[in-house]
Amino acid sequence: MANATTRGVDRIARAGTGALEQTGNIVQLFVDVARQTFARPFQWREFIQQAWFIASVTILPTALIAIPFGAIVSLQTGSLIKQLGAESYTGAASVLVVIQQGSPLVTSLLVAGAAGSAVAADLGSRTIREEIDAMQVLGINPIQRLVVPRVLAMVLVAILLNGLVAVVGIGGGYFFNVVVQGGTPGAYLASFGALAQLPDLWISTVKAAIFGVLAGVVAAYKGLNPKGGPKGVGDAVNQSVVITFLLLFLANLIITAVYLQIVPPKGS
Repeated sequence: MANATTRGVDRIARAGTGALEQTGNIVQLFVDVARQTFARPFQWREFIQQAWFIASVTILPTALIAIPFGAIVSLQTGSLIKQLGAESYTGAASVLVVIQQGSPLVTSLLVAGAAGSAVAADLGSRTIREEIDAMQVLGINPIQRLVVPRVLAMVLVAILLNGLVAVVGIGGGYFFNVVVQGGTPGAYLASFGALAQLPDLWISTVKAAIFGVLAGVVAAYKGLNPKGGPKGVGDAVNQSVVITFLLLFLANLIITAVYLQIVPPKGS
């Protein structure tokens, strides 16, 4: 019994040590990416190619998810607000939820799931083929040559997709509120400014950028450190998606809490 308890404690200790080590390595990679971002020459060709690839694999799924997401928000908030007798604020509540919380999260999940997995798989395959080692032997910094363009491309696409989700989500919410719930078009549009304010749009964009950085750095780290050959690349892709999702929700909680403390709600 004592031996089993000791083994269990050892496993927990090793898992905790491994988690702390990975956290430190990811932070170190983030610092290296930030430092190499300003190194010259900047890889514009790689950046444009990666941005185009990430956009091509995320635009359609993002738009398809944004439509039902806006509809769900509109139907739920519309039903709740109708019970409270404040139908004139349906549009304001829907817009606030979509812009401040919905669009950054939907964008981050698509960027992490589609683009992040592709980046991790690409870098992982290069690593097991020893291309990364060959670049280092030739004096080429793989962080500056491969990682920085991918991270910046994910940031750019995340910001653009955030705007797309906001527009499509609000449009879907308007359609379902007016057509399905019999709302008034004028009241829905006129109430936009009742609760939402310009800082809500800014914090939404900042969230999308931060989520893009997190997804890019985690995907790059896992891609550069696969274990066990080709099978390790698949494991690294799965791990990058899971870790990124956890970090994104944690970051969203922290950013939202800080934002609500700094920027008071409109009308308060």
